[in-house]
Amino acid sequence: MSGLPDARTCPGLGEASDLKFPLGAKFREPLTEARFQQLFGDAEQESELLSEPRWSRLCRQWRRLPGACSGPGAWRLLLARLPPLRWLPHYRWRAWLLGDAVAGVTVGIVHVPQGMAFALLTSVPPVFGLYTSFFPVLIYTLLGTGRHLSTGTFAVLSLMTGSAVERLVPEPLGGNLSGIEREQLDAQRVGAAAALAFGSGALMLGMFALQLGVLSTFLSEPVVKALTSGAALHVLVSQLPSLLGLPLPRQIGCFALFKTLAAVLTALPRSSPAELTISALSLALLVPVKELNVRFRDKLPTPIPGEIVMVLLASVLCFTSSLDTRYNVQIVGLLPGGFPQPHLPNLAELPRILVDSLPIALVAFAVSASLASIYADKYSYTIDSNQELLAHGVSNLISSLFSCFPNSATLATTSLLVDAGGNTQLAGLFSCIVVLSVLLWLGPFFYYLPKAVLACINISSMRQMFFQMQELPQLWRISRTDFAVWMVTWVAVVILSVDLGLAVGVVFSMMTVICRTQRVQCLALGLAEGTELYRPLRESHKLLKVPGLCILSYPAPLYFGTRGQFRRTLEWHLGLGEGGKEAPKTDGPPDAVAEPVRVVVLDCSGLTFADVAGAREVVQLASRCHDAGIHLLLAQCNASVLGTLTQAGLLNRVTPEQLFVSVQDAAAHALERLETTGPKTCTVWV
Repeated sequence: MSGLPDARTCPGLGEASDLKFPLGAKFREPLTEARFQQLFGDAEQESELLSEPRWSRLCRQWRRLPGACSGPGAWRLLLARLPPLRWLPHYRWRAWLLGDAVAGVTVGIVHVPQGMAFALLTSVPPVFGLYTSFFPVLIYTLLGTGRHLSTGTFAVLSLMTGSAVERLVPEPLGGNLSGIEREQLDAQRVGAAAALAFGSGALMLGMFALQLGVLSTFLSEPVVKALTSGAALHVLVSQLPSLLGLPLPRQIGCFALFKTLAAVLTALPRSSPAELTISALSLALLVPVKELNVRFRDKLPTPIPGEIVMVLLASVLCFTSSLDTRYNVQIVGLLPGGFPQPHLPNLAELPRILVDSLPIALVAFAVSASLASIYADKYSYTIDSNQELLAHGVSNLISSLFSCFPNSATLATTSLLVDAGGNTQLAGLFSCIVVLSVLLWLGPFFYYLPKAVLACINISSMRQMFFQMQELPQLWRISRTDFAVWMVTWVAVVILSVDLGLAVGVVFSMMTVICRTQRVQCLALGLAEGTELYRPLRESHKLLKVPGLCILSYPAPLYFGTRGQFRRTLEWHLGLGEGGKEAPKTDGPPDAVAEPVRVVVLDCSGLTFADVAGAREVVQLASRCHDAGIHLLLAQCNASVLGTLTQAGLLNRVTPEQLFVSVQDAAAHALERLETTGPKTCTVWV
C-alpha cells in the first residue's frame, strides 16, 4: 500500500526467523484503529455520532418526517405499501396471464371443498370457510409481496382456532339441541372465531408498527415443520368421529389426542356403516389422486382436482339415494347465498381471546413468511417481511368483519399454485372469482354433500405435512441439535396441544442457542509457516508460535451468560489464576515448556456483540493483565463492540495504540515489542 509510511521489503519465503514478513512482499507498519480512521475514515464525524445523545438522534430523525409527507415521499410510501403498483406495470401479459388464470381457477376449485372442510375443523358452519377463502385472498393480492403464495384456510390454524372456540363456547352437556338452539350456538362460535381473527390481525398490525418482521426468525425451520407435522396428527384423530359417523364431543386441552382416541375406541360399535362406507370410498379416491398429482407433476398440464370430483360424486350419490333420510348421514345443508353483513366482533371478548390470538398470529406469520421466502429464493425475487406482517394483519382484521376465522398461507394450495403455472399475485383474483361464483350461484349444489367427505378432504390434505417426517434421517446427519428441537417440539405438540407445543418448541430452540454459546472454545492461534495467516494451533499443518506471545480468538458473543466462561478461559491460557501463580497453559506437546506470557492478542472478530457485563469483564481483564505485566492488544473489534467497550471505560485501562484493525497488525506490533525485550525464537508444531 503506497499510501502508508515505512513500507519495507521482508526476507525471502521460508525464512521463519522473521515472522512479521513471511511472504517476501512489501509490508506496511501495523495499523491501529485510530491510524486507520485517520487514513481511510472520518474520525471526527464518527466520534461526533458516537457522542451524540440518543434523544438528539431521535429529534433529528423526527425533523426528517415532514419530508416524507411531500408528494414524492407519499408516492414512495404508496409504492411500498401497495405492491401491485410496482409489479403490475411490468406484468408480462402474453407470457403470464394464461398461467395465472389456470393456476387461479385450479386453486379456487380446491378452495371450495377445503374451505368447507376446514370450517368444520374450526367448529363453525361450512359456509364460513368459503368466506375465509375469498376475503383474505383478495386482500393479500393487493398487499402481499409473495408472488407464488396462496392464502386462505389452513389446517393448523383451523385446529388451533377450533380448540379455542370449543373452550370459549362449549356445547351443552346434554347435546340434544333444537334447531334454534343449534343456530344460536353456531352464531356464538362464529363470533368467537371472528374475534380470534380480529385479535390476531391486530397483533400482527402492532408488530408491523414496531417493525418486528424479524420475529419470524425465532420460529426456526425444525420448530415450524415439527409443529405442522404434529398438528396434522391432531387433525387426523379429530376427524375420526366424522369418518365413523360418531356424534362425539370435541376434546380440548392437554392430552386431547389420546382422549379422542379413547372415546372413539369406546364408541366404535355405534359407528354408522353408511358414513364409514362413504369415508372409505372417498379416501380410496382422494389418496391415489394426490399421489398421481405428485408423481406426474411434470407431465400433467394441471393437477387433477380430486377434491371437487369427490364432492360432486358424493353429492349426487347422497341425493339420488336419500342417504340423509334413510341412513341419517350428516350433510352440509343449505349454504346461504351472498355475503354476511359486516360487523365488528364482540370487543368485550378480546381480553379473553388475546392469549389464543398470540400463538395463532405467530404461527400464521411464521408459516406464511417461510413459504414466501422459499419460493422467493427459488424464483429469484425478494419479499418484505414487515410488509407481509401488514398484509396478513389487514387480511385477518378486515376479513373478521365478515365473520371469517384466522387465515394464512397454506402449504397445499401454494404448492398447487406453483405446479399449475402461477406467476404472480394476479392468480389470487381468479381464485376469488371461483369462490365468488359458489357463494352467489352454486351454493345449492352442495346441499347434499356428506360431512364425512369433508373429513376425508381434511385428512388427505395433511399428506404433505406427514411426509415431512421423511427429513428426519437427513436432519440427524446434518445437526443433532436441530433433530432434538424437531423431536421435542413434535412430542410436545402431540402430547400437550398445538399452543403449548409451540411454546415448548420455541423455548427449547432458544435454549439450544444459549447452550451453544456456552460451549464455545477460546482458540489459541499460531502463524501458518510461509504465510501471513493465523490458524488454531491444534490444526494439522505446521504452525509457528513465538514464546511469550499468546494470540487468542473468542468466537462467541460476550454477554452476562458467557462472561464467566470467558474469564475462566483467559485465566487458563494466560496463567491468571488466584494469586497469579498458576502457570500459563500450552496447546503444544506435553513436554513443551511454557514461557510466561508477555504479550496477548485478543482477536475480537468473532465477538458479535457485548453487553454491559461482558464489556466490564474485558475492562477487568485489561486491569489484571496490566497488574501481571502482560501487554494486552485487541484486534478487529466491530464498531458496536468497540463502542460498548469504550463506554464501559476500556480506554481508561488501555491506550488507543493497543487497538488494531486486524490480528496480523496486532501480531506484528507484538513481535516488535518482544524484540526489544529479548531474543526471538520460534517453536514449530505439527
